[in-house]
Amino acid sequence: MTTSASLANQVAVVTGSGRGIGRAIAEALMKEGARVVISDINEELCSKTAQELAAQGGETLSAPCNVTQSESVAKMVETVMAKWGRIDILVNNAGITRDNLFMRMSEGEWQAVIDTNLTSAFKVTQPVLKIMSKQRSGRIINIASTTGVHGNFGQVNYAAAKAGMIGFTKTVALEYASRNITANVVAPGFIDTDMTRALGEEIINKYVERIPLKRMGTPDDIARAVCFFAGPGAYVTGQVMEVNGGLYT
Repeated sequence: MTTSASLANQVAVVTGSGRGIGRAIAEALMKEGARVVISDINEELCSKTAQELAAQGGETLSAPCNVTQSESVAKMVETVMAKWGRIDILVNNAGITRDNLFMRMSEGEWQAVIDTNLTSAFKVTQPVLKIMSKQRSGRIINIASTTGVHGNFGQVNYAAAKAGMIGFTKTVALEYASRNITANVVAPGFIDTDMTRALGEEIINKYVERIPLKRMGTPDDIARAVCFFAGPGAYVTGQVMEVNGGLYT
């Protein structure tokens, strides 16, 4: 993780941060000194998480948002700017799964994942980049997946969205490097979350057997990678960091 208070007074927006990986990222950025915007589609969860993190001594703001709706995104950005007047770090973390084998996948299952996991990054990043461009500084960290690099059975929609996120990030990195804005990807592998726990012990054990480090990753593992990219000393842009314990196939 970056050095103590290395993100002091910076404002970090983390989408999908009501729980799980997003919450861990928000908490880690807060511990580095950032003022953190908790943004989630669930308004009650959003507020609860912001209050719990603030109780640890950090500065937080609850800004509910449906990342698939431009109007909701605009309201969230306006809320942040009215409160703190800047955005220094954006973490596009919000996402869903609608798994199915390719030939059984419905158009609705395809589109829901593309809209939430990929198109949302466009809708959120565009207004934030306007702010960062005026500031002549910014850090964008997009949460993809090893599935977007290597593919995975039953996840053609998810893999396509996350692969798209990687291409999206590399292009933003090229276009905005001259304005001192970096854009990078953290690609988690098999992470211990409510979603993966729902798979059941047998499936989890099969995955863990394939991981060279012989354990599931944790949300904190992902948060540490995000903090690296968010830090002032990261001379890195347009890169993909797979945080997967060595699970590549």
